[in-house]
Amino acid sequence: MKLILPIEIAHEIEPHLPENAIVVRVDGEGNIDGDATDAEVYFSWFYLKPTTLHRVLDAAPSLRWHHAPNAGVNHILTPKYLERDLILTNGAGTHAIPIAEFVIAYLLAYSKQLPTLYKLQAEHNWQRGWQFQELLDKTLLIIGAGGIGQEIAVRAKAFGMRIFGSSRHPKQLPNFDKVVGANEWKELLPEANFIVIAAPLTPETKGMIDVDTLRLFRPDAYLINIARGAIVDESALTQALQAGWIAGAALDTVFIEPLPPESPLWTLPNVFITPHCSGNSPRVKERTLALFLENFTRYHQGQRLRNVVDKTAGY
Repeated sequence: MKLILPIEIAHEIEPHLPENAIVVRVDGEGNIDGDATDAEVYFSWFYLKPTTLHRVLDAAPSLRWHHAPNAGVNHILTPKYLERDLILTNGAGTHAIPIAEFVIAYLLAYSKQLPTLYKLQAEHNWQRGWQFQELLDKTLLIIGAGGIGQEIAVRAKAFGMRIFGSSRHPKQLPNFDKVVGANEWKELLPEANFIVIAAPLTPETKGMIDVDTLRLFRPDAYLINIARGAIVDESALTQALQAGWIAGAALDTVFIEPLPPESPLWTLPNVFITPHCSGNSPRVKERTLALFLENFTRYHQGQRLRNVVDKTAGY
């Protein structure tokens, strides 16, 4: 069996493959170091460009299974890709812990005014008399109660928060006080102090945080986006932040990445920008390789693969 592996990590995977496995390597531009016409398996790497993906598709007409390390696959599901009858699996679950920890960091940074305290330290300014919010009894709405959303809920519940969630197929989940359907979360906005976007980018979720939705937020609500920038109407969010419709936002992802230097989001005092890094951790790579190798064993043995993507739904 022949596999196409990313040049960055092929050397870590090859020792764990069967002796009869044949590997060709691909770089970030889609250059393959051998003949991929009979390759069945393709493991892509992070920051996959559509041009690279399409070059691999053209070079590998016998491809049957593609594993992507990302949880979100909106950048993969191009019209050209969808013409092929491929099994697509993703990295759902591998990033959940570091992202969930980052969400808690955003909550605490806002509630305890850490940017202001860092500024005071830099100024050698011993200023007392501050009053900080507690997370206890605050309401957290997690839009997208999947793997990442559930890891966020575990940690937020330890702070005594009330936790609401939304899901395409709602059911009671551990650590959630309430889980509603994918179209019902807007009804919960008047109760939510913090709103976390943890949903995949699909045609249904694109631009769903728009002017009308932001008008439903509480004036003291704080928005956190660790999903995809296109879920938020950025001009509407900028307007909401400037006008005080909402208290603030932490954005790990934006519509155009890197965020253009002229974007007003850089300088708004109630915005915390991070460079799409909340999922970064050395252990993510460990989990990613382990998941691929487990799935390769399943594929080799004809078993059902983990994390199969519903390409119609987009996740």
